[in-house]
Amino acid sequence: MNEFYLKVYEIVRKIPKGRVTTYGAIAQCLGANRSARLVGYAMNLSHQFDPTIPAHRVVNKNGLLTGKHHFSTPTQMQELLEAEGIQVKNNQIKNFEKLFWNPCE
Repeated sequence: MNEFYLKVYEIVRKIPKGRVTTYGAIAQCLGANRSARLVGYAMNLSHQFDPTIPAHRVVNKNGLLTGKHHFSTPTQMQELLEAEGIQVKNNQIKNFEKLFWNPCE
């Protein structure tokens, strides 16, 4: 397993229930500012590596559920977020700024 991916998974496991972060915030926290896409690749593979990684808590910089197609069903990501009390409308997190968790803090 790629060492960068393992570091990504370590951060994602720390995202509190009911909160979300972004691919870019994770990349920035790892000192790889331009690697948001690589974080996305890691998240796409996370289900195969360890299904307990809360990949549903990682969204794009605008709070969009861009990774939803990599879940078992097209609605699973939203369902998991809603089960944690996060509201989603039109594939976007409502109150995104309030729910954003900065992994560097």
